[in-house]
Amino acid sequence: MMSMYTKNINTHLVEIKDYFKVAISVDCVIFGFNNDELKVLLIESDLKEYKGKWSLLGDIVRPEEELDEAAYRVLKARTGLDNVYMEQVQTFGAINRHPAGRVITVAYYSLVNIEHVELKMHNNELHWHSVKDLHQMAFDHKLILDTCHERLKQQVMVQPVGFNLLPRKFSLRELQNLYEAILDMELDRRNFRKKFLSMDLLTDLNEEEEDVPHRPAKLYKFNFDKYDQRKKRFLGIGF
Repeated sequence: MMSMYTKNINTHLVEIKDYFKVAISVDCVIFGFNNDELKVLLIESDLKEYKGKWSLLGDIVRPEEELDEAAYRVLKARTGLDNVYMEQVQTFGAINRHPAGRVITVAYYSLVNIEHVELKMHNNELHWHSVKDLHQMAFDHKLILDTCHERLKQQVMVQPVGFNLLPRKFSLRELQNLYEAILDMELDRRNFRKKFLSMDLLTDLNEEEEDVPHRPAKLYKFNFDKYDQRKKRFLGIGF
């Protein structure tokens, strides 16, 4: 009878060469905000199985790399940015998720200001797409995108990470539009503004918008110093 006992690699010297037939990759869900829409940066797949479909930006993790290093490498190579908010979200390991073989991928999401991005085109097409308009993608990337979007929704309700998507100066209208785009819901204008102003995390710049088709609004900036001092108080916005 075959033994059901399997040696533990952490306690025994076992033959493991047959297990090194699995690749590890990272996939980056790069969120941006433009024209009051939450967007994601995608590249057109050139694999015949997914010809014409869009995919996330990713790559195989090199033998000498840490996971986070690989994710930052992908982000830097495609956007030119190296100092952005990034968070590891989840591992996806379905057996047949990649046509080349067994590839386990670790998903990250990052938040960038689109105005600061310099897209590195290389060979394939690279574009910003509205998250709400995406329905089909290559591989299991729609599942990965949806999972990261849900994590972002959770995060913006407990931490002010959304400010990474805004320009340095912004109006309360822009701030509310951002939250509505991320959460995919309408928020009461009065309650939203009252809530944020009461947290004293915004600095009034004593400036107004310029060259806008509507009544110019006051401009603010996010006070990161105050957030560092008061982050324990930011425990649920509760709109």
